[in-house]
Amino acid sequence: MLVQERPRPDRVREHPRAWWLAVATVCFGAFMGQLDASVVTLTYGSLGAEFGTSLAAVEWVSLAYLLTLVALLIPVGRFADARGRKLLYLHGFGVFVVASAACGLAPSLWTLIAFRVVQAAGAAMMQANSVALVVTSAPDGRSRGALGVQAAAQALGLALGPTVGGVLVSTLGWRWVFGINVPIGIVALIAGHYLLPRTRERNDARELDRPGAVLLTVATTAGLLGVSAASGLPVPAWGVVALFAVAAAGGRAFTARQRRAPSPLLDLGLLRVRAVSAGLAGALGAYLVLFGPLVLVPIVLTSRGSSELLAGLVLTALPAGFGAGAVGGEPLLHGMSDRARGVLGAGTAAASLAAMLLLPLSPGWLAAQAAVLGLGLGVFTPANNALIMKAIPARWSGTGGGLVNMARGLGTALGVALVTLALHLGPDGGGFDGARCAIAVLLAASAATVAAAWAATGGRPRTAGQPD
Repeated sequence: MLVQERPRPDRVREHPRAWWLAVATVCFGAFMGQLDASVVTLTYGSLGAEFGTSLAAVEWVSLAYLLTLVALLIPVGRFADARGRKLLYLHGFGVFVVASAACGLAPSLWTLIAFRVVQAAGAAMMQANSVALVVTSAPDGRSRGALGVQAAAQALGLALGPTVGGVLVSTLGWRWVFGINVPIGIVALIAGHYLLPRTRERNDARELDRPGAVLLTVATTAGLLGVSAASGLPVPAWGVVALFAVAAAGGRAFTARQRRAPSPLLDLGLLRVRAVSAGLAGALGAYLVLFGPLVLVPIVLTSRGSSELLAGLVLTALPAGFGAGAVGGEPLLHGMSDRARGVLGAGTAAASLAAMLLLPLSPGWLAAQAAVLGLGLGVFTPANNALIMKAIPARWSGTGGGLVNMARGLGTALGVALVTLALHLGPDGGGFDGARCAIAVLLAASAATVAAAWAATGGRPRTAGQPD
């Protein structure tokens, strides 16, 4: 069980809905990942009080997790393509569950941060393989609907995170924010063992490209730290410039390494496929647009006298709309191509953000705009993911899934950072006013417009000379 994939029981494999059982199992991981992402920030106050430290130090609980996750997605996906995606996915769940329990028992802040790094390694093993498992489990013509269900599970986790986190922190304490992952993860681990299919097509790899993995880690870590520093981390201006310079140099060195490595982490030919490059840009833009308002809306409402509870309720409209678009888009838009759905979804998101510049910033209007924004992103995301995965050979599915989730992670970080940066522009260096809100919304609207443009030009079939 620890070194090779085990087959599903015959009665499961032969069941006409076996592929839906596999998709439902992957949804456990999708739900847990977004629940964890949206719930941990609610522990900042309690962590600072218990460990007697500053907010800047507490923020490393989230930042260390994100840095580790983004750095490991492509190496883990590449390794899974060779060794088995089910195997790595289940190992990831095991690591995630054990690390979650350890986080809940952490005696100090820095111990907690160390356990969060381990937890992120488990999450990378799950996320790098989640999209690949959905696409390879679903029969021809059903992958878009299956990806929509997975996206809805993510939206549900994102929507429930603030509520669940608030209840747990206020009643049982911050440690149970991590402890809640344990029972859910155990159920998902057992379900995955019996319901997930074995890997049919593998990509032989003699060994993992360790120098390439190191260079990728340097590039992504420096880039994310640079973005975080530019938006508020206490780093001098020269340090921010240095971080971006290291990120650029690391990315260039990684690209050069992949061209000559005997067993590269990433076939660069994949990125020359229009549907892949366009889709990854769209995924980054979509998650920038999704997470930017999660920072902006509470600041807008609380600065105008609304309570945190009302702000949370308004914000719930965004993931609720996302889930409705992801699930409802499949039957309602039957017959529409993936590319057309991508344009429709991204265009709807851009129009919703544009309306935010014109309509009153009251709770009612913001809730309506957030719901429409989520609806557009919910239509866009499954169609965009389907375009990407259709253009990637099955033997590279794990790597492709890693690329998709890496783009999501970068988009999430940029969404939070750019909105935070926009709200800090001005002579007094902080606070909120209409002009700063307009800048933040314009940044998000620009990202949505770019995503729509990429969707309009992507999705074309592979041609000669591209990866098969």
